[in-house]
Amino acid sequence: MPRSNATATQAAHSHVTVIGAPAAAPAAPDRTKQRDAFFDNAKYLAIVLVAMGHAWEPLRSGSRTVTALYMIVYAFHMPAFIVISGYFSRGFDASPEKIKRLVTGVVVPYVVFETAYTLFTRWTDGVPDRPVSLLDPLYLTWFLAALFIWRLTTPLWKSVRRPLPLALGVAALATLAPSIGDDLDLQRTLQFLPYFVLGLCLKPEHFRLVRRGEARVLAVPVFACALATAYWAVPRMNYAWFFHRRGAEELGVPAWYGPVMTLALFGCSLTLVACFLAWVPGRRTWFTALGAGTLYGYLLHGFFIQAANHWHWSHLEWTHRPLGEITVTLVAGAVVTALCTPPVRRLFRCVMEPTMAWAFRPDRATGPRPERPSRLAGTLARHER
Repeated sequence: MPRSNATATQAAHSHVTVIGAPAAAPAAPDRTKQRDAFFDNAKYLAIVLVAMGHAWEPLRSGSRTVTALYMIVYAFHMPAFIVISGYFSRGFDASPEKIKRLVTGVVVPYVVFETAYTLFTRWTDGVPDRPVSLLDPLYLTWFLAALFIWRLTTPLWKSVRRPLPLALGVAALATLAPSIGDDLDLQRTLQFLPYFVLGLCLKPEHFRLVRRGEARVLAVPVFACALATAYWAVPRMNYAWFFHRRGAEELGVPAWYGPVMTLALFGCSLTLVACFLAWVPGRRTWFTALGAGTLYGYLLHGFFIQAANHWHWSHLEWTHRPLGEITVTLVAGAVVTALCTPPVRRLFRCVMEPTMAWAFRPDRATGPRPERPSRLAGTLARHER
């Protein structure tokens, strides 16, 4: 494989872009040393917030504080995850090797978990006749369907002059079109598109900027203001806007609210994403290695959430008290942390990262082709003997 192609593949799929690293590097560095601890830390912390947000859902109606925290988390946790996903999709060029990775790392898990969630929620939701539909993502699987579409369109966004304004325009128009429907959760895919495109446009120096000491200090009052604003907005705002699942008219407001809210939420979310990234440690920590298994934690923790909701844990009075809410939060964090660990990843790797060598032709570009001796070389060799 040419050196340039190897570098692109490494950056896009191994998540090894090292911010601030010197240009020179060992010829064959260890894989674990190549990963940037900052991004693994960010992915782990984001996935913990995802799990906590899902655990808070049944507690929203009984606590204004929980609802305010819920709004804040939903304003930036998935945007942060999507921005990072876009950043590491910059090397996607629709080559056979990249398409293979897209199928094995996104399509196969989508099919497996869409089927699994459908069968599981037949029991938890009491809907025994719920059909398995690969066109209607259920629960958490929407992200895989969206990631598939975003990655396939990456070459387009890399070729246009102004990709981010164009993506914002697409997202704004999506809020005006409730007829888009639920196929592949396209409404949410289009409304979250600008965050992925932003990730494609980012460079290492942009992340260095938010990791400066001044940014960490500035993030404190900004986040405090966001918390106060969210607390004030709880009875005044429909937080369904942060889900990006519905058009403006479906949320009970005039259609022109859609484009306005698209821009407002994008600015709000990016500000909070910057605050979040400013606080993410750049050094290796006890949870850095767990950042490689965040997709496992994301897809698997939903079964625990669904089962817990089936048993109506939120009906317990103590869970609606401050100590109970803190306990629920810590349990959610502990569960998703356990699901990111190496033993769980080894157990589910067959469906999350299958090799599927049987399904694909060998990639001739992965290694040098053996040279066939010419007839002249064979004749000279015989004469030498």
